[in-house]
Amino acid sequence: MPAVAPQSVQLTCPACGTPFRASIYTLVDVSEQPELKPALLSGQLNVAVCPSCRTASMLGAPLIYHDARKQLCLVYFPQELNARPEEQERFIGEVTSFIIRSLPPEAPRGYLLAPRRFLTLPSLLDAILEADGISRETLDRQRAYVELISDLASLLGSDDDFNALVEQRRDEFGPEFFATLEAFIQATPDEQAESRALLIQVRERLAELVGEPSLEASDQEIAAAIERLSAVPDEELEYAVAELRPLIDYGFFQAWTERIDAAMAGGHADEAARLFDRRARILAMVEDLDQQAQAMFEAGSAVLAEILAAPDPIAALQQRADQVDEAFMIALSANAGAAQRAGRDDVVQQLEQLANVALEIIQSRLSPEERFINELLLAETPREATALLRKNVAKITPDLVAQLNQLADQEQARINTETAERLRQLAREAGAMLF
Repeated sequence: MPAVAPQSVQLTCPACGTPFRASIYTLVDVSEQPELKPALLSGQLNVAVCPSCRTASMLGAPLIYHDARKQLCLVYFPQELNARPEEQERFIGEVTSFIIRSLPPEAPRGYLLAPRRFLTLPSLLDAILEADGISRETLDRQRAYVELISDLASLLGSDDDFNALVEQRRDEFGPEFFATLEAFIQATPDEQAESRALLIQVRERLAELVGEPSLEASDQEIAAAIERLSAVPDEELEYAVAELRPLIDYGFFQAWTERIDAAMAGGHADEAARLFDRRARILAMVEDLDQQAQAMFEAGSAVLAEILAAPDPIAALQQRADQVDEAFMIALSANAGAAQRAGRDDVVQQLEQLANVALEIIQSRLSPEERFINELLLAETPREATALLRKNVAKITPDLVAQLNQLADQEQARINTETAERLRQLAREAGAMLF
């Protein structure tokens, strides 16, 4: 299928009123235009920048994401378009028909007849990452790390509060956490030097309190990872690579190469060839995962910079609500910490206002049950949480109890035992109030 050119649209800058033209994509076919995928994941696709005042705006447009190799067809319609159902069906039908006509005769087509639909852009991006082998559990774990990094950065001005949080969450400071922190430091662009310095300070303080992180896996761990990745079926390889990413480093590939050499020396040429091909696939997958993680973090810093450059940052943030995510929040927190250390109270106040609006945006995405659970977790003591439950008996349902238990399992998997036990206690109390 030939590459699809973007459509040119006429716009008027909401900040300064300058008319200008911008390009907009409604079809992202990564089989033909793979460069569009990182642009989409990093929030740089369908963004119009005013040539006069440099204000950036996210363009609301329907979007179809297609990956023939993974048989993936995803559809997103921005709610602000208020498109009628028949208009949506017509658009989807035209685009999928175009894709079907362009596929080779032997290519599968069934998945195009029932594309997956998404109400929000972040949920579509999550589906793309999950299809790349990044499981929901991995996404949740990474988001928990981002939230923890953000909390640590915001507490750098208070030694007591910083130390207390480190002590409370000590079990979470493992190799994967430090790998995530290091990736954020490396991904911070040059123009965000203060943010990078703040993250480096977090790393240095953690090294003082919990010791230098050991990012190198043991020989036993590497051997176990190689055993699994060499034996896992092709269709499960991406998932396994994403799960074992913290163990895949120079030592891992060195040990893998030694296994290839041993197979050749033993006269097992076919096995050596298989291991060679799989090593190449694993390397490509790791590079893709790292690029996606870096792109997502860079997007948070870029979005914040564009919002701060706007004449009305609050309005600019509200216009880009779809881009308020964990990476954006950590960039916001990092800049607030840097401004506080520099004595820029005016900047701190502005960033705190943005943070409040961003939290309102995030809260608006939550279901009533999720908002209530957040209120329970924000209670300062278990007694206060119990009192809150008793005051809101009407909100206690079997679904709420099930969600509390599910969240407890997720926190336990992250070795966040204290939060897991707190959630289980809430689930037990809520369950008792059902009867």
